[in-house]
Amino acid sequence: MNARKIKVLCVDDSALIRDLLTEIINTQADMEVVAVAPDPLVARDLIKKHNPDVITLDVEMPRMDGLDFLERLMRLRPMPVLMVSSLTQSGSEITLKALELGALDFVAKPSLGIRNGMMEYAQEIAEKLRAAARSRPRQARHKNTPPKQTVKAPMVSSEKLLIIGASTGGTEAIRAVLEPLPANAPAVLITQHMPGGFTRSFAERLDRLCKITVKEASDGERVLPGHAYIAPGDQHLKLVRSGANYVARLDNGPPVNRHRPSVDVLFHSAAEQAGKNAIGVILTGMGRDGAQGLAEMRQSGAATLAQNEETCVVYGMPREALANGAAAEAVALDDIPGRMMSLVAASGHAQRV
Repeated sequence: MNARKIKVLCVDDSALIRDLLTEIINTQADMEVVAVAPDPLVARDLIKKHNPDVITLDVEMPRMDGLDFLERLMRLRPMPVLMVSSLTQSGSEITLKALELGALDFVAKPSLGIRNGMMEYAQEIAEKLRAAARSRPRQARHKNTPPKQTVKAPMVSSEKLLIIGASTGGTEAIRAVLEPLPANAPAVLITQHMPGGFTRSFAERLDRLCKITVKEASDGERVLPGHAYIAPGDQHLKLVRSGANYVARLDNGPPVNRHRPSVDVLFHSAAEQAGKNAIGVILTGMGRDGAQGLAEMRQSGAATLAQNEETCVVYGMPREALANGAAAEAVALDDIPGRMMSLVAASGHAQRV
């Protein structure tokens, strides 16, 4: 008896995009489009009729904005949603808002050569739909929820570094990790799987929310305490030494584990350059990117953490890191900031200033 196929509802005001998504999805053996809708009001009735496993959702649509629909959906009937977003500055900001509201992930809609562009994304779309079908839908944090309490940073050498990798579900997980950090926290280097054009908006949004300074990494810039550096969406981020200083290095090399930026690339460089001065953290995401690099970090003397299964949107990358012994412990998302600071204190006791 065949396993039940993943049921997908596609919501987009473009008939071409609806047709292309249907073609891509119905070509997969394990999923099918059960219905399409040109706007959220039609989609609302189709959700009741078909009870889909995943929805693909456009942002800009007639009769009801995609974000308004998403907010209502995640409040009343949380379910996995994959955004289909235009690759523009305004599109990236809206997409990040959608992720904040509870969307699982997004694919970038090509601006030119739409058919060829969408077909190039076919494998990525299928993989993200599979991850979505296995994910834990989550409700957005209520706007009246008080901010998380700031964790205390120990007074230790500025040599200490926090190295973080994430994929699906990672934008909100990274926010949860960075928001409680104090302004004098150790430097943070982050690789989040995200296409070019989105990471700058992501960094700017986090910078507005966090006490530390958050920015998209620039090649050759010094890595400083109280700052977080996010890998640009189309470049690997590496940690290198320049004399007594740590420096960010960007690399246009080939994808690793099919990703650029790759978490493994960042973790490998941290193992090589920082050793026991680093703390490695792997967060929610599908696949296995980062597991090997985190193992190298642990072998070099770094403390290593993985987000636990219960708090992951997609329990892929952390599971792999725990399975191969790369992560020394599994920690709930909300406990990771405090755990990182306690590890910084424990590893820096001999270097207190």
